[in-house]
Amino acid sequence: MTAVSHEDDMAETKPNGAGKAPQSNGVTSTNGTTAELEPGDSDDDEADDADPKANEAGGDGEAKKKKKRKPRKKKKAGAGNTANGASGGGGAKAQSAPPRTLVSKLFPENTYPIGEEVEYQGSNAYRTTSEEKRHLDRMNSDFLSEYRQAAEVHREVRRYARSVIKPGMTLTEIAELIEDGTRHLTGHMGLEEGDNILGGVAFPTGLSLNHCAAHYTPNAGNKVVLKKEDVMKVDFGVHVNGRIVDSAFTVAFDPQYDNLLAAVKDATDTGIRAAGIDARMGEIGGAIQEAMESYEVTIEGTTYPVKAIRNLNGHTITQYSIHGGSAGKSVPIVKGGSNEKMEEGETYAIETFGSTGKGLVRDDMETSHYARMPDAPKVALRVASAKKLLQSIDKNFGSLPFCRRYLDRLGHDKYLLGLNNLVQSGIVQDYPPLCDVKGSFTAQYEHTILLRPNVKEVISRGDDY
Repeated sequence: MTAVSHEDDMAETKPNGAGKAPQSNGVTSTNGTTAELEPGDSDDDEADDADPKANEAGGDGEAKKKKKRKPRKKKKAGAGNTANGASGGGGAKAQSAPPRTLVSKLFPENTYPIGEEVEYQGSNAYRTTSEEKRHLDRMNSDFLSEYRQAAEVHREVRRYARSVIKPGMTLTEIAELIEDGTRHLTGHMGLEEGDNILGGVAFPTGLSLNHCAAHYTPNAGNKVVLKKEDVMKVDFGVHVNGRIVDSAFTVAFDPQYDNLLAAVKDATDTGIRAAGIDARMGEIGGAIQEAMESYEVTIEGTTYPVKAIRNLNGHTITQYSIHGGSAGKSVPIVKGGSNEKMEEGETYAIETFGSTGKGLVRDDMETSHYARMPDAPKVALRVASAKKLLQSIDKNFGSLPFCRRYLDRLGHDKYLLGLNNLVQSGIVQDYPPLCDVKGSFTAQYEHTILLRPNVKEVISRGDDY
């Protein structure tokens, strides 16, 4: 789920040190060696799926910025590596289709696949071999087990979803397919009081189309059908005991969009490489923007520069808080911004958004996403339906985001008056869809990373992205 910045001029602010290339953090390859990667470099496979024709420079190529060239083939870092445990979405061999087998039954020893591990570099290189840091890491075994279980559920669900999503499906069908898989694989169907707080769906499944970048999920009665010419962002979360895995990808059926997807995938992987203990937010944003905006995409004969959406950000994640609560940090995707540093033990959603439009989103369309405010004021509620609804929200979601379909599923009806009253009272926050200009196209990729004491773990990495 996406963090939005309300500073539209963020790209214009340039504090000291902003925009400098951050120190390489290195990537551990499938053979266990470490390859040095500069933050602005293209990752191993970021454009592997792009149409080669889409990467040729338009016209004579002299007056225009060249499109990103397809990088040389290399081994993909970490994903699908049985040596480090990453299943890449295929590790659970007994998984059914659609996914219905508990992940905990597939890994009965409670030893779940490890994500992509990346050794710290530079002044933090000592952490890899430090016995003190290794000891601190071992003390987090329960935390890591819960996170890795949630990550494996995410990989299994998205593997199936990516194999069956096709034009002609309704957005409601796609959302329910993902959410049902998540509930079955975690073992938390969310119908009994408090069950969803133990595990399951972490926030509503985002299915944002074309110019809409984030926070769109179908409400009851939605009849929108996915079309071949659509570009759909699929953003969903899984949690186990409040340990939230937030990861997203983009679906497009027409190869003319390949370069847009490749740009955003490259930018996200660049952000992941740049992130780490002591990394500065502004420098990470500069590296992301440089990678993304080195691309162009030609759609229906018109060439567009790919722009980073400057008022969308990555964010910290804490237990049961998708945006890290009131003390949460934002990870910009453009240069400038904060010189705040990442710290040991933090969890981040590194997500980037690219657009063929203005590179700026605004609230638009009907709201579907909501969340209880943890620091909400104590207000006397005079609308009876608001009191009843708040009790249900507290018991079934706590501080986890929810949508109207989830209230329908719990048997609530005629609740809009009460829900709006909770929003107006500052107890519940609404999150309208975030959209660029109509006619533009947007894409998103996202991973969750853990800044463990001795190594950075891209917990949600798979062999798909």
